[in-house]
Amino acid sequence: MQAFPSWTPPGGTLGRILDETRDRIAALKARTSALESALDSAPPISSFASALRGKDVAIIAEVKRRSPSKGTINAGIAAAAQGRAYQDGGAKAVSVLTEEANFGGTPEDLREVRGAIWLPVLKKDFHVDPVQVLEARVLGASALLLIARALTPAALEELARLAVQAGIEPVIEVRDRRELEVAIATGAPVIGVNARDLETLEVDRGVCEELIPLIPSDRIAVFESSVRDRAGVEGAAALGADAVLVGSAVSQAARPADAVRSLAGVTRRSRD
Repeated sequence: MQAFPSWTPPGGTLGRILDETRDRIAALKARTSALESALDSAPPISSFASALRGKDVAIIAEVKRRSPSKGTINAGIAAAAQGRAYQDGGAKAVSVLTEEANFGGTPEDLREVRGAIWLPVLKKDFHVDPVQVLEARVLGASALLLIARALTPAALEELARLAVQAGIEPVIEVRDRRELEVAIATGAPVIGVNARDLETLEVDRGVCEELIPLIPSDRIAVFESSVRDRAGVEGAAALGADAVLVGSAVSQAARPADAVRSLAGVTRRSRD
């Protein structure tokens, strides 16, 4: 493991959610044996990273009922139907929030989406423990999110390694150059840059403008947060993003398939 600057535990909203997550993990660990037994019947999964490679900026459409920054977005989302609508609209992958207290999601949402579509599915949650990797594979996730700010560099590397061993692709989210350096060192195939600071909930697109061009061309670069329309996708493309993750705009849309369709078809640009 390379030597990186010291890591300090996050505060603010992210710190609070991580504390809550550790309580969830305690309950999940009690099901470890059952999860291990379920591995044999876990559904087949396809490559998340491969699905995001193409001539156009890939749309990762998210199933999102609420968030700490926006409050209620669409409390009545039916996960399976929403996933099918995203697929029909041309999304290349679907992200499913499985954290309930702050985002209104559940692991069952992911299971339902996985059973309804053929696209790869990202498990979006606050993953800090190996048992969550096991759960993700049992649910049928092709990828899982690892937030660099939420983990020490050593823990990030370990969870990324365990994900690969389980056949899941780690998607590492970063917000500064140090985190990007750590993410690159893990070998993760997909690196996301979040315009939103999860501690303060403030949005700064300048973070994406700085970091996305620095992501190696052999990795998938994802622009996260603040994309609401085609102009947002075009702005991400100008930076060299391979994909955008869109949550609120498509989750609250009356016609989610049309909302995704309006974002698709923007030509990618090389970061070389």
